[in-house]
Amino acid sequence: MARLKPVQKGLMLLPVDFSRQIIPGSFEHALCYLVDHELDLSGLRGRYRNNTQGAPTYDPAVLLKIILLAYSRGLIGSRRIEAACRQNILFMAVAGDNQPHFTTLAAFIAELGDEVAKLFAQVLMVCDRQGLIGRELFAIDGVKLPSNASKAKSGTRADYQRQAEKMEKAAKQMLAHHRETDMTPVDEHQAQRKACKLERLQKKAKQLKDWLAANPEDRKGPKGGVRLSNLTDNESAKMATGKDVIQGYTGVAAVDGKHQIILDAQAHGTGSEQELLIPVAQAVKPQMSNQTVVTADAGYHSENGIKMLAAEGIDTYIPDNGYRKRDERYHGQEAHKSKPDPLWDKRGQPSISKRLGPGDFQLAENGSHCICPAGKRLYSNGSNRTFNGYAAMKFRMLFKYLRAAGQI
Repeated sequence: MARLKPVQKGLMLLPVDFSRQIIPGSFEHALCYLVDHELDLSGLRGRYRNNTQGAPTYDPAVLLKIILLAYSRGLIGSRRIEAACRQNILFMAVAGDNQPHFTTLAAFIAELGDEVAKLFAQVLMVCDRQGLIGRELFAIDGVKLPSNASKAKSGTRADYQRQAEKMEKAAKQMLAHHRETDMTPVDEHQAQRKACKLERLQKKAKQLKDWLAANPEDRKGPKGGVRLSNLTDNESAKMATGKDVIQGYTGVAAVDGKHQIILDAQAHGTGSEQELLIPVAQAVKPQMSNQTVVTADAGYHSENGIKMLAAEGIDTYIPDNGYRKRDERYHGQEAHKSKPDPLWDKRGQPSISKRLGPGDFQLAENGSHCICPAGKRLYSNGSNRTFNGYAAMKFRMLFKYLRAAGQI
């Protein structure tokens, strides 16, 4: 029998040269070079005022490299990124053996603000110098993203006003009942529970009032209609997806066709893609040339949007919802729709139900069991029964009752 060298998978103490962990030609090497030599981080560093007092802070360049490396590895969440900085050699090398706490990472992300757009613009300038932006075709598309907000807290200002009045009324009733019971002894625990319930009602009513005061008007849609607001995240919207209705945003991006460089990315609290065409096209207009063509799918088509882009001189190709019926190249497409494909066909399929009768089951002579059409044995769970006026037997399995209309 061959002898094999042992494979070590546990804890080992090894000398590590961090500089040799970042291999040239890899994403980590490009990331470190870009942040250290190409990006201007003076806006981020200018926030700190601890040159003479206070403890030293983490370099914004290090935090930025950690975040971008984590995103490239699919790590979303400050706690997971913190663990990677403690346990992963590559993260240690990129961070220079810095191990920021997850609260530091979360605060850095939350406080970036407008600096993100400036850094994004600098990255695009580097990509342009490297010849990665072709300026021939810009494609626009998006995806619906859930937010950290509850669908149940969506409504109009009138809905919230009624909720606040209802809570105030309930709180007044509880206060009146409390005054009546003060004269008689009651259970201390029961009184404490009622007090806690009253406090919660008053707190929720105050939150609703504060929200109504901070938002004096309903959100308006593109055609002047009222759009549902949300108490948790008023910038998000309730929107339908292919699987469910979510409370979230529509993320939309414009991508260059040469090397798929993302030129612009936005998030809007609306489920209508037609509203997003103009903002994205205007955002990428400085990147366009005279030969640039902008394209999107039929969801972004609207007459007003096409006219506005034409007035600005943007060459746009967006199909409408009926172009497949007019184009001869799609002749005969109905034949493909008839094919069963549950993965892509989103249309509702008609339900086919068949009611089984006594003849579909094979009953044993002694009545102890029967065989169902699937070949499974069903065991007797009661005999000499009457069901809708007929003699019946009950069997234990997927079917509760086997009706034998006088044949048992």
